[in-house]
Amino acid sequence: MSSSERISELFNSSIKVIQDSGSELIPYINAAAETITQALFNEKKLLVCGNGGSASIAQLFSSNMVNRFEVERPGLPVININSDAAVLTSIANDSQFADVFAKQIRALGQEGDILLAITISGESHNIIHVIDAAHDRNMQVIVLTGCDGGQIADLMREQDIEIRVTSWAYPRIYELHLLIIHCICDLIDHYLLGQ
Repeated sequence: MSSSERISELFNSSIKVIQDSGSELIPYINAAAETITQALFNEKKLLVCGNGGSASIAQLFSSNMVNRFEVERPGLPVININSDAAVLTSIANDSQFADVFAKQIRALGQEGDILLAITISGESHNIIHVIDAAHDRNMQVIVLTGCDGGQIADLMREQDIEIRVTSWAYPRIYELHLLIIHCICDLIDHYLLGQ
């Protein structure tokens, strides 16, 4: 297979995952955007997190919310809890890495706030712990997962929203998670600004 054929195959693979997942995920994406918008109207905030590539997607989401997505608007209260290296490393050093997000939720999260967690496998201990912490704080949880949802699928409560990309190819899941985040950002702006 030539490099051009390989690139074409990767494009086609990504398109297939998007096409196969689109109609299935639309109601969950819409529910997530509506839930986030309602929390913002109620003067609540979002706390977002993820590991590795998911941390980068969480950072992109928070920058789109605090600054802007496609149009100018006032900044929205979103805190990316995987961005503060001093906090992360001190918790990991003094406690354990599994608590790096949960301790921040216990310090910053309030009832009515929303946790948006991003994980491909659904097996990350620090994401499992942060969901437990959010539930302890009476926060609603929105989680982007992949594969079969992992252990996290079993942690979801009735009011929580899991948006699961049912693929086992990590790059395809990342690609779709990014598209999902962009859809959520677009819908939030639409709900807030009517555009």
